[in-house]
Parts: sequence; structure tokens; C-alpha cells
Amino acid sequence: MNELAAVRDEALGKVGEAGDLATLESLRVAYLGKKGALTGVLKSLGKLPPEERPAAGAAVNAAKEEVQAALEARREALQGAALEAQLAAEAVDITLPGRQSHRGGRHPHAVTMARIVEIFRQAGYAVASGPEVESDYYNFEALNIPAHHPARAMHDTFYLEGREEQAAGDPRWPRLLRTHTSPVQARIMENTQPPIRIICPGKVYRVDSDVTHTPMFHQVEGLVVGEGISMAHLKGTVIEFLRVFFNADDLAVRFRPSYFPFTEPSAEVDVECVHCRGEGCRVCSHTGWLEVMGCGVVHPNVLEMSGIDSERFSGFAFGFGPDRLSMLYYGVDDLRLFYENDLRFLAQFA
Repeated sequence: MNELAAVRDEALGKVGEAGDLATLESLRVAYLGKKGALTGVLKSLGKLPPEERPAAGAAVNAAKEEVQAALEARREALQGAALEAQLAAEAVDITLPGRQSHRGGRHPHAVTMARIVEIFRQAGYAVASGPEVESDYYNFEALNIPAHHPARAMHDTFYLEGREEQAAGDPRWPRLLRTHTSPVQARIMENTQPPIRIICPGKVYRVDSDVTHTPMFHQVEGLVVGEGISMAHLKGTVIEFLRVFFNADDLAVRFRPSYFPFTEPSAEVDVECVHCRGEGCRVCSHTGWLEVMGCGVVHPNVLEMSGIDSERFSGFAFGFGPDRLSMLYYGVDDLRLFYENDLRFLAQFA
């Protein structure tokens, strides 16, 4: 019994001093395991006289329960301390300002394009689209630009490989990246009877790159075909669109005679400089005017090639670059800034 008291006291002392769960587990094995000290005392009871064994066994079991209770209490204390330390380490100071979330935004060209489309939708125009890889026929021939026509020099074209197919007389060749969205108009006129009122927004491609041009850019073209359509309808449409787009009811607009093979008569359209309001500045090269689009009355040849009776129907068409309108609207002087993906620049429009 003296040995039992000594082992119990030793176990309780070491359990009370245990500083971590690993040490505590080793003490449990040392005193309560199959080869533990208290288990050894219990096995030695067979050496006692039979009349003393019950009392001694009860004392050993009481000592084991006391040590087990001390182990459980110490384990709970250590686990509680560990949890407190973890909570203290992971504590959040709710008085600090929260992390700022950065909200993205649509690209300025996307905003401009959506705005243009909405303006024309409200005017009753449908939106049409077509392939970006186009045939020579729809990009040029169907628009009154035959192979020998000098206007082809105005379009620095990306042609695709296909010389063998072209030499074999395959009508799908030559193939190219469309230089304007006018082919969409030709396709629509081939498959739709007047009245027609559409706009054709999309990407176009030309071999060009400087501060005001890129090899890939956007274009929006419009087409109206019906009975009695005249230059007056064209002028009214263009003037109203530009005034709505630039939010300027008194915006001055002028038409200058020009030449396009698919319209006759044709005109270039200038607007009063939206930066200096006609006073003259660097943006407008001190002229007070900015060129924004080309337009004209649809050439009878274009109508006839699409199967539309030019004696009965007439129409007008216009085309402009929304990228340029973005430059003018936002006051940006280099078109390439829109495509360099510099977040410092783009974040200004978010």
C-alpha cells in the first residue's frame, strides 16, 4: 500500500506539471498502460494474503480512477489553453477598415458600341451580323468594286492563303479578313426584300497601325432601303444620331462631297469639334471640325447585284468607326491606348 501511495502521488504530480498533450499521453501510458506502474501494482496483488486482496484491489482501482480523472482534467485544461492561443493568434480587429474590393468595368469600346446600338434600336433599326472571314465577292464585287477598281487600293487587305483553290476556279476564293462591315449589307439585301433598316456593328481588319489606326478595329454601318428614300432622309438620320451620341442638341454637322464606289452621291461627315466647340484646338488640328463618318445614297449597281429593283427602291448607307467616336467622346488622343490593356488607363472608365 505504501508503494501504491507513492506511485499515485508521483503520477498526480507529473500530470499536474505536463505542459502539452504529447507529454500527457506519455504519462497515461507510463502509469495506466498495460505495462504502466499502477497496472504493475494491480498485478502484484496476487502476492497478498487472500483476505487482504479485496481491500487492496479497491485501493488500486481508486488510485487509477484518481490518476485518470487528473489526466482528463489536465487534457481539458491544455486543450482550452491551445484554443485560447489559436483564437488570440487569429483574432480580427473589427475596428480596422475592411479590405477594399475593386470593381471591374466594361471596356470603353464596349460601352460605346452598346450605346450606339441602343440609339439605333430606339429608332427602329435591326442589328445584323456576318462572317469576319469573307469572300472577295461580298467584300468588293457586290459593292461595285470590281477587280480593276482603284478603290481597292484604299483597303489594305489581309488575304488568306488559298492560291491553289483560286487557280482551280473555286468561287469561295480568294478569302480575306473583311475590310469593312459592308459585306453584311450585301448579304442582307440578297436575302431580304425592302423595306430594310439595319445597322451592322463588328470587327474589321486592315494593314494599318498608327496613333489613329490599328490592324483590327470596329465599324458600324447602317443601311436603309425602301421606296422614296433620299439624301434628305440620310442627312436627318446622321445629324440626329450625332447630336444624341455627343449629348449636344446644337452640335454643328456638315456634309462634304466625296466618293465611294458603293454610293452615289457620296459625302464625308464632319462635326463641330466637341473639345473646343469650333474654336480650334490640337484635337481638331485647329480647324474646328472633326471627320466622323462617310455616307451616301446606295448606288443602283449595288441594289441590282443584290436582286433589288433600283427603279422602284432606293436607299442610303453610312459607316463610321465607334473606336474614333470613343476617342472623341472620352478625349483620348491615341487609339492604341484602348488596346494595350493598361489597367491604369482602363480603370478610369470603370
